[in-house]
Amino acid sequence: MVSHLFFYQLVLIALVWLCVMLQWAWPSDPAAAGPTTREPTPPLPKRSRTPTPFAGLTTKPHCDACEHAPALRPQAPSAPPPRLVPTRGRRRQVDTSTHFCPNPDCRYLGWVGWGNLRANGHPNGGPWRQLLCVVCRRYFLETLGTLFHGKRVSVELIVRVIACLAEGLGIRGTARVFEVDPNTVLQWLVETAEQLRAFSQHFLHDVRVRQVQMDELFALLSAVKAGEVSEADAIERLERAPQWVWVAMDPESKLLLELDVGDRTLAMAQRVVHQVAQVLAPDCAPLFLTDGFREYLTALLTHYGQWGQRARRRAQGPAPKPRWMPLPQLLYAQVIKTVRRRRLVRVRHRVVFGTLEAAQQVLATCGWQINTAFIERVNLSIRQHVAAVGRRVTTLCKGEVGMRQQLVLYHVYYNFCLPHASLRVPLAAPLPTNGTGSATQWQPRTPAMAAGLTDHVWTLREVLLFRVPPWPQPAGV
Repeated sequence: MVSHLFFYQLVLIALVWLCVMLQWAWPSDPAAAGPTTREPTPPLPKRSRTPTPFAGLTTKPHCDACEHAPALRPQAPSAPPPRLVPTRGRRRQVDTSTHFCPNPDCRYLGWVGWGNLRANGHPNGGPWRQLLCVVCRRYFLETLGTLFHGKRVSVELIVRVIACLAEGLGIRGTARVFEVDPNTVLQWLVETAEQLRAFSQHFLHDVRVRQVQMDELFALLSAVKAGEVSEADAIERLERAPQWVWVAMDPESKLLLELDVGDRTLAMAQRVVHQVAQVLAPDCAPLFLTDGFREYLTALLTHYGQWGQRARRRAQGPAPKPRWMPLPQLLYAQVIKTVRRRRLVRVRHRVVFGTLEAAQQVLATCGWQINTAFIERVNLSIRQHVAAVGRRVTTLCKGEVGMRQQLVLYHVYYNFCLPHASLRVPLAAPLPTNGTGSATQWQPRTPAMAAGLTDHVWTLREVLLFRVPPWPQPAGV
């Protein structure tokens, strides 16, 4: 007797053979029987390289720095007191034109060089002079409001300690060199940062430039606040989200316009552009050059934009809503770099606001093209002079405050105390030196001198002794 399994196998083989024969005999395409010409596939439309005009934004971008901006610096009174010119006695030998009376009840409060101050010698044989206001009869030392006020340590020691910090030596290394306690060095740095922040605000205002380059470089912190996260979480957070040092400079005068610390976010870009706009003159709209970080576009549009009415497309219907558009004089270009395996393989230039011809016209005065080379070079200088920003160093700061204090010191030191070889100008006549060397043929200049903010190279001692007045002094009064 034949098994049922044998019949099932025969049926399965027959079905498979039938399917194969049908697939071979039946054509898959009815039109395949006759020769036909295949229609060519239409080519894909090429992407136009012509940049589309910016359509504008329906709402103005939000800037937290503009809403929470500090109160404006107090302005000088409209009616200044009369200048005092001594008519009796011999001519004064001690210059007091850089000081002002600190008495809040005095009419001459904050007025620098108004002739109301007299030098009164050195009280108790001290190193500093005592000044007298002849109007309110108040005495005060010439170091009032500076780092040296109330210090019994040698002035030269404090200046050298601050100079070492400005040149890139760490706090503990500086303390070992000068045999000072590290906490003392840190305290001097904190006081110096407060004074130099006011120093920068006093000089860096209403600056006129034609170009501004902006960039950011990463910087690690050694730890986060104690008790918030564990050590492993802190290390993971620092590796994933390092802090960034934001830099803005004028490539022509090499002047540093802004240095700040924060995350690489839109809010931080808004803050940096806001500070740059505060430093520049109100009617100054230079050519901005950055990398491909897209948040710069929104930040620049926020501070250099205006409401504009779009043209009608149809004769009937409601009028189009106004759009937030960039100012007509705003120029902004990006340098987009493509890096593969730590190698630069491609550089592209893209004009975001304005036209390529207008940007090239601004750069043609210096013989340049669209680039961010100058800000990249400044980034290297910052890493060499600020210990907390260097690569693979043991002098990292624990928080943003400490890093910002070192950057404030470097900001003033770079702009006012460091001459740049590219900024020097030839002298009309060579000056002989005191030794046997060749005559001096070049006049050194700092970025502040090149930008017209000062007329000489400042020493660090001179900067630390400068008393910042409470308001800008009126010119020609």
